[in-house]
Amino acid sequence: MGEPSAVIALLIARLRRINSLIGFIAGLVLVACVILILADIILREAGISFGGAEEISGYVMAGVASWGMSYALGELAHVRIDLIRLRLQQRGRALLDLIAIVALAATAVVIAVQSWPVLAKTIERGSSANTVLATPLWIPQSIWLSGWIWFAVFSCVLVILTLALLVKGRFDEADALVGARSEVELES
Repeated sequence: MGEPSAVIALLIARLRRINSLIGFIAGLVLVACVILILADIILREAGISFGGAEEISGYVMAGVASWGMSYALGELAHVRIDLIRLRLQQRGRALLDLIAIVALAATAVVIAVQSWPVLAKTIERGSSANTVLATPLWIPQSIWLSGWIWFAVFSCVLVILTLALLVKGRFDEADALVGARSEVELES
């Protein structure tokens, strides 16, 4: 299949492409939600209302937030305090980056695992929203949970790839994959 480094690079490129698509779709969904809310506000002035725009926007925000986590991670957009990291040599920075991605992956896995019972109970009870739309809650909760699952999977894959790069001594590649970006790096 090729040299391990080439396989890692190909996997990283594919994961970034998937996350770019996720980010694009999330952006489209947000724009559609804004249009829905604006249309509802304008129609209210005429005495007409869709009803439920605020409910739908809440579901959209939950789904976009859970799915957007993986996009942000792939773009190194998660906030990290790098006061100590910046003072370390390459190996020290790599160790802190590894600790950060392992902690993030562990958190994502815990949230994904703990979120399943919420959806399971909703399905078991046949719960629906106590609103005008009476939305079956398994629909927005499935979107929300699937975002957390993808984030957990993606972050765990990054842990494995980071470990593989660090074992090979490819600190620059590991930094490009999961490192923090300082204000100086972001400005250039």
